[in-house]
Amino acid sequence: MRASGQGGAFFLVLGSFFVAALPPSSALARSHTHWGVRHANHRLAWVSRGLQCVPFARNASGVDLIGNAVTWWDQAAGVYERGNEPEPGSVLAFRANGWMRLGHVAVVSRVVNAREIEIDHANWGGSKGAITRNTAVVDVSPRNDWTAVRVGLRQTSNFGSIYPTYGFIYARPDEGTMVAANDHAAPEPKLNPAPRDLRPASERGEDYEEVAEAPAPRHHGRHHPR
Repeated sequence: MRASGQGGAFFLVLGSFFVAALPPSSALARSHTHWGVRHANHRLAWVSRGLQCVPFARNASGVDLIGNAVTWWDQAAGVYERGNEPEPGSVLAFRANGWMRLGHVAVVSRVVNAREIEIDHANWGGSKGAITRNTAVVDVSPRNDWTAVRVGLRQTSNFGSIYPTYGFIYARPDEGTMVAANDHAAPEPKLNPAPRDLRPASERGEDYEEVAEAPAPRHHGRHHPR
């Protein structure tokens, strides 16, 4: 009986030690609340910054690539099949240009015809991270290979500037071949005049002549021209 009593006392003391070592319930509640507030604030901060085009395209298409959008086309080589034929779920990869130096990626939601598709994408133009769905995109490339497109302007029937693109990335393994566009180019649709053509001059289908002429020297009194 005495030994049993001493053992019980030992466990009582040991249990008391562990109870004393734990923080009070109010402290646990404060700690949990503090973590929850920090977590919520982090989420709110992330939402306030908006969703970028890359994570949206990755989640919506299953094309598991990272990094700036302008790198996706080269990253996909040997990993995902690529081509110039739009398919629902494929990723349209925009090239970098003077107005969009990191490129852009969007997911094809619908193929309307040989020259028009609809896309879902995030953080386009002045949307500040917003997701835009079912946006019309028209191919204006001469060969109908989707290397130059115009994106529909919100709440209007007009289209914006001409953007250079690489083509489409498909969420399936690369088998070493490119998916080709149609053999016969469809007629280009009639659209409103493009505000800008963001393709390099050599890709615009126009003849350019660059003339460099040194200005004639000017003399102002006794000063020599600089």
